[in-house]
Formats: sequence, structure tokens, C-alpha cells
Amino acid sequence: MSRAETAPVLRAPNPLWTLGLLRGELVTTLRRWRTLALLGVLAAVPVLVGIAVRIETGDGSTGPGPGGGGGGEGPAFISQVTNNGLFLVFTALAATLPFFLPMAVGVIAGDAIAGEANAGTLRYLLVAPAGRTRLLLTKYLTTMTFCLIATLVVALSALAVGALLFPLGDLTTISGTRITFSEGLWRAFLIALVVAASLMGVAALGLFVSTLTNSGIAAMATTVGLLITVQIVDQIPQLHAVHPYLFSHYWLSFADLMREPVYWDDLQKNLGLQALYAAVFGSAAWARFTTKDITA
Repeated sequence: MSRAETAPVLRAPNPLWTLGLLRGELVTTLRRWRTLALLGVLAAVPVLVGIAVRIETGDGSTGPGPGGGGGGEGPAFISQVTNNGLFLVFTALAATLPFFLPMAVGVIAGDAIAGEANAGTLRYLLVAPAGRTRLLLTKYLTTMTFCLIATLVVALSALAVGALLFPLGDLTTISGTRITFSEGLWRAFLIALVVAASLMGVAALGLFVSTLTNSGIAAMATTVGLLITVQIVDQIPQLHAVHPYLFSHYWLSFADLMREPVYWDDLQKNLGLQALYAAVFGSAAWARFTTKDITA
């Protein structure tokens, strides 16, 4: 019998097996107590904001008009919460996006590879016909799915609290025009999608950091530390020249979806910048992970 006849046949991974790997990663991630705790904290933020606004406006005051209070620096949603509970969705997303949401994503992304290495399960995952590229892509898709779930948790929690504490109905955009409640719900859903997409850069950064170490805690701490550093730099006026290149700079541009007509410039800049960060750090993570010696 020839050597060609006795050589093992290498088979490409079955696409169904790949979907099973993704499903397994999602189930494992969402069942962890750490993940549930993060989602619990995110769900609690709209509750606290809603109660605070309710107490603050208990005397019947409603705050400034539709365009007031923003100063051009961010969404002026909180002043409208008492008029329409749907604005609590926008307020909660604006409150969680600068820190809480990206911190949660940084924890999940930072632990994606390093956590497996620390637990000693990474090499067992690679024994299966996944391949390093496929496994890395699965980890990133899992992280992005968590981004969407976390964003929807904030939005749905805010919607429930807003409906309980404040009236619902047609609403006034921050441009002063009136839209129906159903259109407002649709825009809230679009805003949630934009917020989730705004975390692409953080997810890719965290995944790259996760390939640099075998310590999940170190990867999570480094990712969160980089996030805080970028946020601080974005607030220093003397460094305004680099602000447009920071992944967090256009995060609050989702407020432009509540204008009539919608302002697309900053939204497009935000999504383009996130895609660029995802491409750069995703490529760096791939280059690192595919050449890394797996010992755990």
C-alpha cells in the first residue's frame, strides 16, 4: 500500500460544526456568573436614573425644552424624560455608553483567549477542527453578540421603567418636531443597534490584548485601563488634534438619530472609525494568535 493511501485525510471543518462552536461559546459566556452580574448592573442603571429623575421632578417641574441643556456636547434627553418615558431609553444609553457598556465588553473580550489559556482549555479547543482563525473569529462574534445583548438589556430596562414612572405617547425630537410613538420606538431600536456597533473597536482591542497574555485578569484589567485612558485623553482640550481618531470620540453621535432630519455625518464617522479599529486590532489579534505557542 502506498504512502498516499495510508496518509490521513485532512477534512475542512463542517459549517454546521462552526455554528455549533459559536452556539457553545455564546451559551458558555452567558451562563457565567460574571456575565450575569455585568448584565444585572447594566439593567440597574436605567432604574436608578428613572427613580432619580422621578424624585427630582416630583414637584411637577419638567425641565428645559427639547433642545435645552445639551450645550452642543451631547444628547439633551434627560430634560424630556418626564414628558415621555421613551426618552429614558436614550438617556440610559447615553449614561452607560461612556463607561459601563464598554467596560462590560472589555471584560468579556479581554477574557476571550486569555481566560481559556488560564483555565487550560485553549489547547483542547484547538484540537477540534476549528483552527486558530476560526476560533478567533468565533470569539469576536461572541463578544459582538454580547455587545448587542448588553445594549438591548439597557434599552428594555429603560423602556420598562419609563413606562412605569412616566407617560408615553408621541414625542418631540431634539430638533423640535413631533413624531409618533411607534416611530420613536423604531428610532430607539436603531439607536440601540448603533450603540452596539459603536463597541466594535473596544471588542477588537480587548481581543488583541487577550492574545498577549495567559492571564484573564491581566487582559481584562489592561483593556479597561486602556478604555479609561482613551476617555481621559478625549476630555483634554489641549489634545484636540487626536480626538477625532479616538474610538470613543463619536460615541454620543447616536443622538443625531433623534433629529429631524437625521444628521448622518458624525454617525458615519463613528461607524467608519469603529470599523477601522476592528480591522486594525482584529488583524493584530490574528497575527499574534496564529503565531503564538499554545502551552495551556
